[in-house]
Amino acid sequence: MHWLFRSAAVLACMAGTCGPALALDEVVVELPLLENTLKVKLSELKTPEALMQGSSDLAELDRASNGELGRNLLKFLNHPVPVSFRQLVDSSTGSPLLEQVLLLVSSFGTVEGHSPDLSGETLKQALEQATARSSDGQPTLLQLMEAIPGERVRLNLSQAQVVLARMLRHRRRAERLMASALPAPAAPDGVATSPVAVQRTKLPVRHRSEPLELVVMRPTDGGTGRLVVISHGLWDSPRNFEGWGQRLAAQGYSVVLPRHPGSDKHQQHEVLSGQAPPPSPEELALRAQDITAINDAAAQGQLSALAGVSADRVVVIGHSWGATTALQLAGLKPEDQALRARCTNVDDPERNLSWTLQCSWLSAVSQAAVDDPRVIAVAAVSPPVSLLFPKGAAQHITGRVLLVSGTHDWVVPPDPEAVEPFSESNPRGNQLVLVQGGDHFNLRPGQSADGGPLAPLLVEWTDRSFAAGPAVKPAPGAPPLLPQGSWGSSGKPMADVSDLVHGR
Repeated sequence: MHWLFRSAAVLACMAGTCGPALALDEVVVELPLLENTLKVKLSELKTPEALMQGSSDLAELDRASNGELGRNLLKFLNHPVPVSFRQLVDSSTGSPLLEQVLLLVSSFGTVEGHSPDLSGETLKQALEQATARSSDGQPTLLQLMEAIPGERVRLNLSQAQVVLARMLRHRRRAERLMASALPAPAAPDGVATSPVAVQRTKLPVRHRSEPLELVVMRPTDGGTGRLVVISHGLWDSPRNFEGWGQRLAAQGYSVVLPRHPGSDKHQQHEVLSGQAPPPSPEELALRAQDITAINDAAAQGQLSALAGVSADRVVVIGHSWGATTALQLAGLKPEDQALRARCTNVDDPERNLSWTLQCSWLSAVSQAAVDDPRVIAVAAVSPPVSLLFPKGAAQHITGRVLLVSGTHDWVVPPDPEAVEPFSESNPRGNQLVLVQGGDHFNLRPGQSADGGPLAPLLVEWTDRSFAAGPAVKPAPGAPPLLPQGSWGSSGKPMADVSDLVHGR
């Protein structure tokens, strides 16, 4: 039963209400499989004796267990609310990202008789009230639930079935495409590589108050003098992508992996400990400016670690939010029409977890067009895009695009965030590769020197992009850069499905 009351507490808090009201005293859980409901009286949870003598459904279950259920439950409910959670609420109240999280959570439960408060202010006030009522300043979970204004909270567990069915539906087209496609042959083992030198440095930039931390990887024998930049995703770090950097540097490229300070792993720690608010919408543009600043510094000789490297033509690789950043640099311009029209609809059939992040960018979209003409090509792995870029936006891109998506990605699902946007665009030589069994995290290489399953694909794409010369520019009828060669993986079958998506 711990899961039930943990859900009740969280949903009651996050779907909290505004304005004066009675204190919450009842939780009603709808059980769709049993076609029944389970009622729980918070007033019966003061003591084991009160529950044993109560009249709610839970009290009956407690009596049937001879009081064991109540003893275990009350032990859980009387745990103090973690200080870190209280700090998180305090620092995040009113942020766009928190509002989207609360909107998502509110779809699973409602407080009857009141409209939801998505700002987090009600939750913050309830925490303050519960703290004031506690004898030692350490409110318990039960005290927090009692401080939520309202008459009762109703949890709709059938909504979980709806969400699960939607998640499965969001990968059906990708799975059909993979079933019809011929996977690329696995790359040969034992590819000859050069030793790699790794240097960690900092770059002062005008658009941030702190310098960018950079990991620079270069071949020790001089290399090609060509630049590749790798952008990490939300609450991630360069560390999880050093494997790609190692593999590309070993093939002769100079690779830079920046830490985006407003949305990296360190910032996540600060958010969860209440020391900082969630990433601001302005990060949508700031991340792209990070990459542009690196290109500028390389071109102007401001980074000794990149001495002799040309920044006239650059390839950018990104994962998740970093992939969205890469697409911005390739000329895709964010717009707000779909964000305004769809972000508040929790029942939208294409809604997925990535919308929580995309919708939090709304207020900064008009300042987020930060394309860089030096970026000749990008590889975008699992980018959130469906609401951010309008239909037909691909006709304006200036850099060639390789879009990669895993068939089992539930964070940025393949159908609405990759297959559908690609099918609605004129390919212009851009390509879509699907990875069987790939999810949002297992395609990252970590620090593995072989670069993980995507490394051969990314090396091949980078090689072809630089080798294409002026023909790399996307254009109607442009032939694809990626050949039907040995860039696949034996562990994660992958295939170029571009022609299948466009019916060729």
